[in-house]
Amino acid sequence: MKPRILIDLRHYSKALFSADLMAGLVVGIVALPLAIAFAIAASPGGDAEHTIGPGIGIITAIVAGLIISLFGGSRVQIGGPTGAFIVIIYGVVAKFGLSGLLVATVLAGILLVLMGLFRLGSVIKFIPYPIVVGFTSGIALTIFTTQVKDLLGLTIEGGVPAAFIDKWACYFRNITTLQWDAIIVSVVSIAIIVASARWMKRLPGSLLAIIVTTAVVYFTNQSGLTHIATIGDRFGAITASLPSITAFQLDWAALFTDAEGHFTLTTLNALLPTAFVIAILGAIESLLSATVADGVTGDHHDSNQELIGQGIANIVAPFFGGIPATGAIARTMTNINNGARTCIAGVVHALVLLVIFLLAMPLAAYIPMPTLAGVLVVVSYNMSQWRTFAQLTHRPKSDVVVLLVTFVLTVVFDLTIAIELGLVLACLLFMRRMAEVSQLSIFTKEIDPNADPVADIPLHEEALIIPEGVEVYEINGPFFFGVANRFEEMTAEMQDHPAIRIIRMRRVPFIDSTGVHNLENLCLMSQRDGTQIILSGVQPKVRAVLERAGFPALIGEENICSHITLALDRAAALRQKK
Repeated sequence: MKPRILIDLRHYSKALFSADLMAGLVVGIVALPLAIAFAIAASPGGDAEHTIGPGIGIITAIVAGLIISLFGGSRVQIGGPTGAFIVIIYGVVAKFGLSGLLVATVLAGILLVLMGLFRLGSVIKFIPYPIVVGFTSGIALTIFTTQVKDLLGLTIEGGVPAAFIDKWACYFRNITTLQWDAIIVSVVSIAIIVASARWMKRLPGSLLAIIVTTAVVYFTNQSGLTHIATIGDRFGAITASLPSITAFQLDWAALFTDAEGHFTLTTLNALLPTAFVIAILGAIESLLSATVADGVTGDHHDSNQELIGQGIANIVAPFFGGIPATGAIARTMTNINNGARTCIAGVVHALVLLVIFLLAMPLAAYIPMPTLAGVLVVVSYNMSQWRTFAQLTHRPKSDVVVLLVTFVLTVVFDLTIAIELGLVLACLLFMRRMAEVSQLSIFTKEIDPNADPVADIPLHEEALIIPEGVEVYEINGPFFFGVANRFEEMTAEMQDHPAIRIIRMRRVPFIDSTGVHNLENLCLMSQRDGTQIILSGVQPKVRAVLERAGFPALIGEENICSHITLALDRAAALRQKK
């Protein structure tokens, strides 16, 4: 494994730099409004320890975006804050403050690096699609819910509740406080973004919406025609300066001491599940984005190196006040569509954001809150995948259950619970399906190859005669704990004790420890009953496992046969001796 940028720089040229420079400029401008919007949406507010300023989103995009491009495994991936993390960040900051978010993000970064080092990148890709759609759609609805207040210009005393149902109850109680001028700004912002996507695809619609509505609202607010809330009204004056290491300014004592001032790891233990969710969500989103990019560019990313790059970014960015970051599909596609050729485009994107941050950040104070709400409504709509969600409801019932459970848990309860329970549920359903695929058969007189349900062509072979006193047990499919227990129950129910049992394992691709244990028990019980066990058609990987478990010594090396005909010949020879 090595960072992709080292490979790209081997044959770098002026032509490549020109393409990367243009793509980096465009995607840097596109990332600006999204970075601000995501940071503000993830901020509970109340005091300095629980407030994420608008500049934090840009700092995250600068620091994390630069590191992901330098250390990642994808040629065109653009990293930064994304909408998927809004719900998680909001909950962590509300409960543990900014210092808690820093710890959770760094822990998540460490987990991502470990995933990459242990080459789990390919495993992450096998997370069931209904889970991904379920929590992505759930996050989209949750993001939309958080923006209703600013979208309608509602006046709510004491803040908005954190819980989904409580939020909507609060909105309905305060619906009479809506401001029509705020609604107009929101609707106009959404209309500009939608129209730009259709008619001006190279121009960032969110940036255009921010420029137009900010200019109009500035003059209408100054003239007294409107009283629309802006970022400056909520966060005060915004200054621009190079990001400093802010970790040492946070309230660390509150994280690692109890009410009596004693050292404790209680808070750290409480943050571990959140760190796990940040890591899993970041891994899924970044690898999904890289895979989509590969499909467009024809390239092939290194998933493990990408996880390492994402991990390093999430370890470093929090020390500059940054929030969790991952690969962003929308910005990555913008990068590709504007001609990006290598990782240098991502580096340029980060530098463009840095220049904008230093020169134009104070102007962000004039951006209307309804405009940012409109930007995030479009983001949540694009995330919702409602068409895919509707299609999945017509799939097998098990997939529908996973989809709906993950969605409901994400929206009503907590994303941490949703991902953990969704993964557990998916694993259980997977094991059930594997158990259904695996079949157990018993043959006592003959084996007819032409009746093989797996064969897809006529064989026209003669039946194999099974000697008297011999039974053949055939296992089709993985011999893991679910099937192994069923196999043990089936053999326990057999009242007879044949002289020889042949266990045919030609279609057993792997065997787990439970399967080995149950097979060993069968051999021991058979020895007590005077029954000889012969294994037939054992695949190399399975044979290696059985050899490590001592099966050659248990049943005899000569009783492990490579083919059923050899096993039947061996059984016939043993019968003749008796």
